[in-house]
Amino acid sequence: MSLHLLPYADIIAWCLMPNHFHWMLWVREDVNPGAGSKPVPGLEKKWKSLNQSIGSLQSSYTQAINKQLNRSGSLFRKHCKSENLTDIGKISSSYYNTMFGTSLRVDVSEKEYPQVCFEYIHNNPVRAGLVNHPAEWEFSSYNDYYSGRTGKLVNRELAKEFVNL
Repeated sequence: MSLHLLPYADIIAWCLMPNHFHWMLWVREDVNPGAGSKPVPGLEKKWKSLNQSIGSLQSSYTQAINKQLNRSGSLFRKHCKSENLTDIGKISSSYYNTMFGTSLRVDVSEKEYPQVCFEYIHNNPVRAGLVNHPAEWEFSSYNDYYSGRTGKLVNRELAKEFVNL
């Protein structure tokens, strides 16, 4: 994740689930997520947009896991979506289920919504019945915030501006 996401954004929270993942990112102002581009580290002549970099990350991870498990095919749900937390006015009530899984929609203020997303991401393994407590799921940033793990992916200082830690 650091090679593909950190040139463009700070990671606030993340969770890797068996068939999907969640990221809470703070995209830097100098990056346009759709069209903006940055040099690829070590290959400064090759430029990628954030979207291309996310695609490369998914493809690389899938190839590595498939090789390790002697399998083929996709690992994650085919449909990807994102929500811009600055578009709070478009958000209405609570969670709802779709054919692609559970979606988060809550009727909260702009100030509270990042906290709701942060908690939703970290509690996803509990809601899915994979563990009883978020600390038991090693594939998320929960333990970086609450259990003393010193992972280097999340920006704890930036997170303090948005969520109660």
